[in-house]
Amino acid sequence: MSAVDLVTMPRLSAPTVTPDGRFAVYSVTTRDPKTLDSDTAIYLQDLNRTGSDPVVIDLGGSAHDLTFGSDSFLYFLSDRPSNDTDDSADAVTQVWRAALEADGNVTGPMQVTNVKADVHGFKLSPDTSKIALFGDISRDCVTFGCDNDGTAHLPGPGTGRLYDAEDGFFRHWDQWETPGTFSRLFAFDLINGKASSGVAVDGQNAETGLVGDTPTKPFGGGEEIAWSADSTGIYFAARQSNAAEPTSTNVDIYWSTLDGGAPQNLTAENLATDTLPSPSPDGKWLAYAAMERPGYESDRLVIHLRDVETGAARALTGDFDRSFGSLTWTRDSRWIIAGAQDVLDTPAFKIDPRSGTVERLDLMAGNEARIGGVTPIGNDSLLFTRNSIGGPSELYLSKGWQQGTPLTDVATSLLGERASVVTTRFNFKGANDETVWGQITKLENGDASMPAILYVHGGPQGSFNDGWSSRWNPRVVASQGYAVISVDFHGSSGYGQAFTDSINQDWGGKPLEDLQKGLAAALDLDPQINGEKVCAMGASYGGYMMNWIAGKWPDRFNCLVQHDGLFDMRSFYYTTEELWFPRWDFGGSYNEVPENYEKWNPVNHVSNWQTPMLVITGEKDYRVPYSQGLQSFTALQEQNVPAKLLVFPDENHWVLGAKNSLQWHNTVFDWLDTYLGEDADTE
Repeated sequence: MSAVDLVTMPRLSAPTVTPDGRFAVYSVTTRDPKTLDSDTAIYLQDLNRTGSDPVVIDLGGSAHDLTFGSDSFLYFLSDRPSNDTDDSADAVTQVWRAALEADGNVTGPMQVTNVKADVHGFKLSPDTSKIALFGDISRDCVTFGCDNDGTAHLPGPGTGRLYDAEDGFFRHWDQWETPGTFSRLFAFDLINGKASSGVAVDGQNAETGLVGDTPTKPFGGGEEIAWSADSTGIYFAARQSNAAEPTSTNVDIYWSTLDGGAPQNLTAENLATDTLPSPSPDGKWLAYAAMERPGYESDRLVIHLRDVETGAARALTGDFDRSFGSLTWTRDSRWIIAGAQDVLDTPAFKIDPRSGTVERLDLMAGNEARIGGVTPIGNDSLLFTRNSIGGPSELYLSKGWQQGTPLTDVATSLLGERASVVTTRFNFKGANDETVWGQITKLENGDASMPAILYVHGGPQGSFNDGWSSRWNPRVVASQGYAVISVDFHGSSGYGQAFTDSINQDWGGKPLEDLQKGLAAALDLDPQINGEKVCAMGASYGGYMMNWIAGKWPDRFNCLVQHDGLFDMRSFYYTTEELWFPRWDFGGSYNEVPENYEKWNPVNHVSNWQTPMLVITGEKDYRVPYSQGLQSFTALQEQNVPAKLLVFPDENHWVLGAKNSLQWHNTVFDWLDTYLGEDADTE
């Protein structure tokens, strides 16, 4: 499997299901291996005929965010020219709909919205009498887009941006902020398939309404917005925007009756995160996920249940030591289906809303790997996607809570034409003599003496679990002839909240010990791995660990690959954007506890650096600004350590562009081959 194979691997979207549960629609995006241009095909699958071939649907142009309404029309977003103009240069992303027949025949598409600003997403009410749109809109606008273009921070006559200290974020993730403009939600009536009479869900009056982003930025989406079961109002998650926003994780769930007034804050008493509002189909309950500790973005998400009539709320899964990242209801309101990391898997769980009992569903033969996109059909059937290190997402159908039957072959057969890899899970006694898990991925029929790559994940409250990714993919690295070893060190998610919390104010302590012991355990377990030829690589916190290893474990590795890694904790603190993160992990601001930052600061150990390092960074990375990479590269130059620097002007904390991804992999593979190849000097 080559880097081109990875970049062009077909990608399956989450499915949408007709109201009667008979059909599912999904899309598959592919890329041309020569031009890397993308193309998306849309398919209609009969769920009553397992094993039948899907039918191709032609919607006559771009189409994404596919959603069936209760009226059986397929709604979607498209930037195709409006019905009112033929000029594609003026096209604004709008909502469209089409009628489908079982044979894939399409009537339409027909334009649903005609608004001035791009629609970023939408939610249909259960009875499809209304539609909610969200997009970036000035807070002064009373409509979805207006003549106020949000340029108050551009006073002229030059091009300089001017920000006030009370604005909060001045840049976030990969974008400079536009003061006064937010991701806002508007509700419209749907009359004969046309949206009309829009009302601002955050309140028509900016002085008395909510000021903030919904969905939350930078990663929130439609999962943070939900219509009530009777279609009379909307629940949504938002964080107030003010000077305190960069230090606050206080996301709340709001309720709007769509009267244009200020929405009601339902979770004001909790100063931590409340999210994922999910009303029961019978309208009696509102389920949502909540953290307990303010300022901590990786606290455990516990499912809560709120009585819609009385407002009384209780923690439902407080006794279950896992953090839920998704939730939905079965159609009879009898069960909540939720997803959470559990050791190296991300399975689905069935939760009893009456007792809070949590049952892990056995949906796959073998490892669950990563289950996602769960859509209940009827009362005991689930449509879901599943991916693993072995391959990207395919669509499955489970009936009667039994193991799923595959419905698609998007990439499975294609990967069957490539060299097979095997992934072995292992555990060992790490720091504090506690159990730590890891994985080894290698070619099934590899050489007798494979060089090793130690993968270090980011977060740091994350995991290199059994899942597919277009970035940091173990299979494509293993296919180059390496044994990829990943270790879920102390601080990783999926092992209980205490394990996740244990990295707090100990960034270079227990995690480094776990990596050292984990590498040794993997080499003892698998004699096929050559312990004399080992490189390490990681991004974000993993990139930090490359800088930390360079100074604290300098004689172990043949080379390092450091991507978007923290180099100087002081300059990082004063240039990153979400300040709640370092304040929690290091016990306060840099000014308050500089000793906590300096204790684990890689810059303090540069004199020990000797391992060749490839440094990669993106100029649009505002989480770990690219100057951190420049500083580490300068340190390597001054220490006369062999090094290379790869800078992407158009990438953020991740490498997302297809051509950039190919360049990333080619550069990394060349670097690894230099130090681990047959001609490499291991002295």
